[in-house]
Amino acid sequence: MKTSNTQMKKICLLTIMTLMCFSLSGFSQKKVITKKSVNKTVVEVLYFHGKQRCPTCIAIGDNSIDVVNKDFAKQVKAGQVKFKEIDISTPKGEEIADKYSVSWSSLYLTQWKNGKEKRYDMTRFGFENARSNTQAFRTGLKNKIIQFLK
Repeated sequence: MKTSNTQMKKICLLTIMTLMCFSLSGFSQKKVITKKSVNKTVVEVLYFHGKQRCPTCIAIGDNSIDVVNKDFAKQVKAGQVKFKEIDISTPKGEEIADKYSVSWSSLYLTQWKNGKEKRYDMTRFGFENARSNTQAFRTGLKNKIIQFLK
């Protein structure tokens, strides 16, 4: 059975269209995966500081990263808990600080759940405890992270 040039073009076009349909169906599956990951709760510990830091500011940063890395190592690995150090004296840091209305050293916890952000300002608590009452600071930060993970 001989096929004409026109029939051959139709077969090629039909094959290409079929392949495109299969490849496009893969895109919709990727969107479903992305939507599922949006529903995951993520807690960020945001430590804002300037170029110059006092001993208390340093204690807030050091204790915060220590709590995150030691007490939440499993959640850090899973991407559920993140520590972000933000130098507000840099252009990128200044941009993030503006979003949080931060103008000096600060400590924030953010909870991302179902695509929505919930913020908790721990700055005052940090300055009151990070250097002078380290255990209370570490316990308070840990408890708030646990609360935000729920």
